Amino acid sequence: MAVAAGRTGRPTLAVVGATGAVGTVMLQILSHRADIWGEIRLIASPRSAGRKLAVRGEEVEVLALAEEVFDGVDVALFDVPDEVAERWAPIAAAKGAVVVDNSGAFRMDPEVPLVVPEVNPHALRVRPRGIVANPSCTTLCMIVALGALHAEYGLRELVASSYQAVSGAGRAGVDTLRRQISLVAGTELGTSPGDVRRAVGDATGPFPEPVALNVVPWAGEARADGWSSAEMKVRDETRKVLGRPTLPVAVTCVRVPVVTAHSLTLHARFESEVTVAKAREILATAPGVVLFDDPGAGEFPTPADVVGTDPTWVGRVRRALDDPTALDFFVCGDNLRKGSALNTVQIAELVAAARA
Repeated sequence: MAVAAGRTGRPTLAVVGATGAVGTVMLQILSHRADIWGEIRLIASPRSAGRKLAVRGEEVEVLALAEEVFDGVDVALFDVPDEVAERWAPIAAAKGAVVVDNSGAFRMDPEVPLVVPEVNPHALRVRPRGIVANPSCTTLCMIVALGALHAEYGLRELVASSYQAVSGAGRAGVDTLRRQISLVAGTELGTSPGDVRRAVGDATGPFPEPVALNVVPWAGEARADGWSSAEMKVRDETRKVLGRPTLPVAVTCVRVPVVTAHSLTLHARFESEVTVAKAREILATAPGVVLFDDPGAGEFPTPADVVGTDPTWVGRVRRALDDPTALDFFVCGDNLRKGSALNTVQIAELVAAARA
């Protein structure tokens, strides 16, 4: 297999899973951020090989995933299923690439740093396996804002409820919601027990219940004692990113009828007393955060406004009524951008800068 030579002096980047939903967003982000890369190789499964995708204003042919495609690659972005990452990320690393992996395969590996550039960029320095992990989309939609407050006050405990968009379950999730919307539109459904379920039938896609005209208090697979894998991921990843391995974290994940952009309500307890004024100042000046918080004027973030944007948006900032060390607030972020593709690209840019 022949690959094109990269531009002199610039690192070569590979995007593995370039044809997927997050891979498509990665290419858009790479086309709009500072152009630090030489060659960008697009890699996918053999069935996608030969397709041409646009990146940086050029049409680039997709290559089939194979060992030789990593020859000469400096940084490889992976957005593939866990089992594919488990097999191929070590191969890419053995070829000399720094792998930035968006799957769940390596997030809790003690030899793999879990990185959010605005929160713990120092973690990038030690990567014995040559792999860096990207947190899950739900964690990423809150952790930048939470990390900024933690740096000032010291997080002591977190209670979170998520309101997760269906795109978190991939294209099948989006297709399922749109199909269900077409079934319920223009009807009187949602007014008697079970009527939506009967109309939808077995067409629930990747969800256990209908998501149109509904919310589903479940995401992921079953874990011990009634918790879900999505809830445990947020707990474990928050602890690792913040460097607080025993931090008390309780999470409830809920799927809502939104296409893209996750939201969360957070109840965060800190080591010292907090004030709303200081918290707002921290959030307003934190990199990657937008404070949008004037409920009296109807101003607070919603998925419909946040989708397609890069920052974490924060609103409804309040001090807890019964605890002067606690804040309650609402966060919202695009789960395909900062929640997946953008954070991966940001990590790659840090790796490239360190290699320069």
